Amino acid sequence: MNQNEHNSHSQLHALRATMARLRAPGGCPWDIEQTHHSLRRYLVEETSELLDTLDRLDFDHMKEELGDVLLQVYFHAQIAEESGKFDLEDVAAGINKKLIDRHPHVFGEMQLQDSEAVLRQWEKLSKWKGRPAANQNHARF
Repeated sequence: MNQNEHNSHSQLHALRATMARLRAPGGCPWDIEQTHHSLRRYLVEETSELLDTLDRLDFDHMKEELGDVLLQVYFHAQIAEESGKFDLEDVAAGINKKLIDRHPHVFGEMQLQDSEAVLRQWEKLSKWKGRPAANQNHARF
């Protein structure tokens, strides 16, 4: 692990600890009162602000907006952990497994030559799992 990776890991750990402290007894009353439902509007708002920076390729603000979206992930994971549903490690494990499963051409024996072949394979995997492919999903707010 290089110095940047170590620093990133420690900052992610620090963010998790900060979020837990904000929600703990004696923490911030506003943070403690939040629920998955009450935070929905902030997730939409922060995602919208991130999309704006992506459209403008505004890298200075993009870093900040990515952090705001990351905070939403940590916030929801913290709430779920408090109720015994799952924690941030479960979230990370789930997305890591999904990435590996969706990339058999990288982590398995399958050979796919271009991005179109990758998309066709993804369509097959989506149908097999009974879910719409990413381009068929519609946002619900």
